Amino acid sequence: MGSIPALSILRGEVYPFSSPPLLLHRLLEQTVGLSGQKEALTFHSKTLSLKTLDAAASRLARALLQHVHSAHRQANQDGDFLVAVCMDPSDQLVVTLLAVWKIGAAYLPLDPSFPPARVSHILSEAEPMLVIADKDDEELFGSFRNIVQYEQLHQQAANLSPEPVPESQMLSGGNTSLALVLYTSGSTGIPKGVRLPHQVVLNRLQWQWREFPYGPEEHTCVFKTALTFVDSVAELWGPLLQGRKVLVVPRDVTKDPERLLHVLEEQKVQRLVLVPSLLRSLLLVLRFETPDKGLLSHLKTWVCSGEPLPTQLAHDFFAHFNSGDHVLCNFYGSTEVMGDVTYHVVRSAAEIKDNDKVPIGRPLHNTAIYLLDENQHPVVSGEVGELYVSGLNLTQGYVRGRDPERFVPNPLTVDPEHSRLYRTGDFARLVKGSLMYEGRTDSQVKVRGHRVDLSEVEQAVAAVPGVEKSVVLCYKPGEIEQVTHHMSLNVHREVGHTDSETHSCCRCCWHM
Repeated sequence: MGSIPALSILRGEVYPFSSPPLLLHRLLEQTVGLSGQKEALTFHSKTLSLKTLDAAASRLARALLQHVHSAHRQANQDGDFLVAVCMDPSDQLVVTLLAVWKIGAAYLPLDPSFPPARVSHILSEAEPMLVIADKDDEELFGSFRNIVQYEQLHQQAANLSPEPVPESQMLSGGNTSLALVLYTSGSTGIPKGVRLPHQVVLNRLQWQWREFPYGPEEHTCVFKTALTFVDSVAELWGPLLQGRKVLVVPRDVTKDPERLLHVLEEQKVQRLVLVPSLLRSLLLVLRFETPDKGLLSHLKTWVCSGEPLPTQLAHDFFAHFNSGDHVLCNFYGSTEVMGDVTYHVVRSAAEIKDNDKVPIGRPLHNTAIYLLDENQHPVVSGEVGELYVSGLNLTQGYVRGRDPERFVPNPLTVDPEHSRLYRTGDFARLVKGSLMYEGRTDSQVKVRGHRVDLSEVEQAVAAVPGVEKSVVLCYKPGEIEQVTHHMSLNVHREVGHTDSETHSCCRCCWHM
């Protein structure tokens, strides 16, 4: 009798959780009690200690509560208390996010560069209690009127108590376990919001703290990722909740690889999370524009996330960092599972010399991965199947319960912590105990780490007056990914490039 074939199911290590789970801002308050004088946050020349940061957030939270109560704001249709935040990277942004948590609400990031039509959809669907902004932009917020300027809140908070808001004064009568909502590209052409609770975020952070602990000489980490991108969550709160100083990088520096490189060198940063396209840009700067071969030698841990990591790029990395003490990590996941659910660590080019792709590896703790066929049966190891996820990193689904077919009951276990499956839409196969990414089941692609559904761009182009049909393609010359659109026009109406670009930009984000 032949042996039973191995099935493509992987389970991460089980790590117990406290009950009830700790809220993230309470964890920060505990850290303040232990080491409140430690430096927490730097932006330009301004540095805040943990104690000062926490006190500023508590004051702002009290002012925020006054606004919420005076406007008689309630939870949205999902029972969530949301506060939209539309601010550029700064120390004030971090204070604001903490203040939102301290009143029992969740933050909903809005990028100031978002098109007005996208902002209008998000505000209409998510129903935040108010928007906190650092600029007065009537065009961006459209008909939404409950907008509070940060400076106004800051002035009102000046004379309020720096003590944390008591539980009795926090928002109640709704879902207070939610930490944030992030909007992603949707297959219907409409962005959809993902609801991330505190427990899911904390599960991801605790795995990071165990698997990649901060070293004794690791004093400064950088926060450079757009707040609307899921990688920002671990990048900001991972070090901050462990009492490590976070350097907030201005937006213009983040967009300039050469300036970013010099910030990383000056601050002796030892770890960095980035999309492969930014890694490629930094390697080009190191290779062609900086004569000093020792630059970034202290940056030992490089984490690629957000899009597939090309094998050639990994070889280029080790061609430059060849001392043997640098690692390149490949993280895989999506917003619906708090960013990352599998990981693989590459320590040398020799490990991948025979590979046509870099593995996405094995699951994080409290996570299970299933490769299933069209009938939701596990495929045999080595075969391609659709990747499903269960465990503590599954979020609470989408705003207003959209796309329920993405979160389905798990027929493969009776474990209550794995009772739901998230259907990723990705294909993968299991090879020698490690997962290999094999593409998408739909029209989603990753552009500079951001999820883009080609149908969303297609619908935006098709909505241009005078356009009868549109087709959007993802073109990949070499390793540079580009999204292009092609139109058929109404012969009775003239449509120029400016018309299509302007109309499409009103609905699509800059990374598209």
